[in-house]
Amino acid sequence: MLNLALSPRVANVVSRLPVAPPSLAFCAVANRLLWPALQTLEWQPLVGRRYAIRVKDLGLSLRFTVKATGFAPDGGSPDLTISATARDFLLLLGRREDPDTLFFSRRLVSEGDTELGLIVKNLLDALDPEAVLNRLPAPLARLAQRLMAA
Repeated sequence: MLNLALSPRVANVVSRLPVAPPSLAFCAVANRLLWPALQTLEWQPLVGRRYAIRVKDLGLSLRFTVKATGFAPDGGSPDLTISATARDFLLLLGRREDPDTLFFSRRLVSEGDTELGLIVKNLLDALDPEAVLNRLPAPLARLAQRLMAA
């Protein structure tokens, strides 16, 4: 089983960093990996809404919006906030854990617009992980596959 136990000191340092740089990096990665895969799905309900992803054990918060052209950083008040630990997000990404199981065990917390949360969940469920991983350079794809399989 994957063990990502992190020191509370790491989370304390990360939580003090500005939100903009990691949000910008997240959007760049999401535009490279997720955006092309979303084009085959009904992604339009995401446009114009604000999102936050909180990685609780890292103290990391990512804030962004979805525009007609892709993901963009956004510091406004989110319509939907999704929170979990890094381990649980990796388990979700690797499809080794079901989002409903994590939600009902309170390991995945969704706050804000519940209808939007269901739209996001259904879109993520519809994504083909291999199509996303194939957009990574080969060494990173292999690393991601190992992390998701661990």
